[in-house]
Amino acid sequence: MLKQPRSDVVPLGHLGVRRSFAKGTTAVLLTSLMVTAPATAAAKDTTTSTSADPAVISEWNELAQKTFLADTAKSVPEDFLYMGFLHAAVYNAVVGIEGRYEPYRFGERPQQGASSQAAAVAAAYRILVTYSPDAQHADLDTRYAASLAKIPDGDAKTRGVTFGEVAADTLIAQRKDDGRKAPIAFTKQPAPGVWRPTPAPTTPPNLSPFAVPWMGYVTPLLVKSGAQFGEPGPPPKLTSAQYTQEFNEVKALGSMNSTKRKAKETETAKFYSGNAFVQFNTALRDQVSVRKLDIVDAARMSAAVDMSLADGIISVWRSKHVYGFWRPITAIQLADTDGNPETTADPKWQPMLATPPYPDYVSGYSGLIGAFTRALQDTFDTQHLQLTFISTAVPNATRFYDSGKVARQEVVDARVWLGIHFRTADVRGAQMGEQVAEWGLDHYFRPVRQH
Repeated sequence: MLKQPRSDVVPLGHLGVRRSFAKGTTAVLLTSLMVTAPATAAAKDTTTSTSADPAVISEWNELAQKTFLADTAKSVPEDFLYMGFLHAAVYNAVVGIEGRYEPYRFGERPQQGASSQAAAVAAAYRILVTYSPDAQHADLDTRYAASLAKIPDGDAKTRGVTFGEVAADTLIAQRKDDGRKAPIAFTKQPAPGVWRPTPAPTTPPNLSPFAVPWMGYVTPLLVKSGAQFGEPGPPPKLTSAQYTQEFNEVKALGSMNSTKRKAKETETAKFYSGNAFVQFNTALRDQVSVRKLDIVDAARMSAAVDMSLADGIISVWRSKHVYGFWRPITAIQLADTDGNPETTADPKWQPMLATPPYPDYVSGYSGLIGAFTRALQDTFDTQHLQLTFISTAVPNATRFYDSGKVARQEVVDARVWLGIHFRTADVRGAQMGEQVAEWGLDHYFRPVRQH
């Protein structure tokens, strides 16, 4: 059964923001127990195990989802980053033993006969206890023991655990001083076109500051920097015909009590108004069984998708911070200040969904759907996604997509119909996510060359 977002989270714009933020955690020091070797050699010189259960990848993705959601020291945008960390480590633990694909910035070699299933468990556990040190450790310890208990005791299991810990510790060391929690603030002063806090749906209402502004300056996992795709150029000028058209569209179709929004449009908007982190990772786990993946391809797919989502969030947040464009609620209520005679102010206008605490441009959910669908397409070299999404906002609602293009378009439309984005923010967000994923799959997760 799909888990709903935790009760202490307001699902603002389907990303969600927790009530508090923690200080940065300290990375575990790398203690290498293996012999360093070139990454391709580490993959090439091993043999594939036929006994490793691919369900372990989904099991620890779901447990990580639960753990990060329960961690009130993080916001949901951060969850995507840490899930990327987890699957990078798990991927290295698995392909470092099984081979077939190039490891991710990892050149350690396992002892002969190490269990990739045990390595995956150990790597995932190490990442979770490192990056969520106060979240449900008793449960994590229990699940760790239960997960390892499925594997026969012996040298293979012991060697796998050791190798998985090294894979995780390597990633942790690499991510030290990567820009997380950096003292970055949004300093643009209120003016026409500039974002400013909007009332959050709390009791009493409050004005929330820009959530996690440092996210756009974190070192990405795959792309070179947040600026590589996260600075696509500014949104339309306030006096342009395009802005006028998009202003009138969201004003008419995105209002709380719109009489012009069709029933099916409302349905689509509500479907994509919940927790994106839960929605995308639930769909990702389903792909393991739908595609009947073995442990190697399950680890590769999960890493490719979740690392692309992490870099997608970084790129999106870079754009939000650099351009700082105002939200529809502000633009419509203050339209008499925008210098555009074709826009009319409505001081009482409210969107269908409460506006989240960060700028409009570009859209986070749209960036995520772009990264998610493109990563799947490129991982399997297919346009047929066999993709099922479950809504975290509408009970028992599911949607099936064979086409990534169709899924991307529905999310773009939904963001406008919810009243929280101008269309350009959604279109460019989806394009940004696709660019991030495409670049990542061009440079990582490649098959090992056979000689």
